[in-house]
Amino acid sequence: MFSQFYTAPSQNCIRHHLFRDQAFDLHFAGEKSLDKVIASITGLIRGYVVPASQCKRTSPLLLEDFVDQLGNGNFEQFGQAGERDSSSFFSKTTFGDTEYLSFGSISIEQLQFISLDNKFDRAAMIIKDNQGDAIAEQVQDFIKSLAPDREPKATFHQNYVRKGTIYNEGETGILLDQIAIDILVNTTLELIKELSIRQAKSYMYVDSVEVDYNDSNKMMRIKRSPDEANNTPSMDYAIYFEANNDE
Repeated sequence: MFSQFYTAPSQNCIRHHLFRDQAFDLHFAGEKSLDKVIASITGLIRGYVVPASQCKRTSPLLLEDFVDQLGNGNFEQFGQAGERDSSSFFSKTTFGDTEYLSFGSISIEQLQFISLDNKFDRAAMIIKDNQGDAIAEQVQDFIKSLAPDREPKATFHQNYVRKGTIYNEGETGILLDQIAIDILVNTTLELIKELSIRQAKSYMYVDSVEVDYNDSNKMMRIKRSPDEANNTPSMDYAIYFEANNDE
């Protein structure tokens, strides 16, 4: 990333600009139904918390702070002496050309499942009877709107169980299929590729993005072992939940 930018962008700054189209929508979420929030970029990628109801959705997107690579910053501190209690100090940081590097990851487990059950204190929404299928259809229609030529599926079930659990305790929710997951992964990557930030008289834009479809158990493999990175998916996304009819 290249810019004339006086400070390295933090995670919160980046998230605000990635999702600025819906930056203020959550101000109204406590007063209205959350189905529209769930079926949106905010609900599916950004994540949210509604304090009034404690409904929430953890973002599958993890971003590290952006780190300056060129070290062209210049820090100056100034002081002005005066009478007692009137002395003042201030500092100024200026930059020439800068280049930032950051790493991130998308959790497929968090992306693919939307909990509608407060059993594990992570309900995205508390639903009424017979409402689940309608919300799943809303989510499915929204994801399809991101890629009209594809056919994603979002399926509601009363008892999705996390694979590998001991007690097979499940929860009501919506599970996305391979196509839906892929559409949201690609949408997230496009948001990052198109990211630009303007602040005062400075600006920043994304110059390049490298992707690793990580099929290993190494977190941030592209950071630790870039030579092992897969730039294109070599297999299906992992599915972490399955419907269990033995309630």
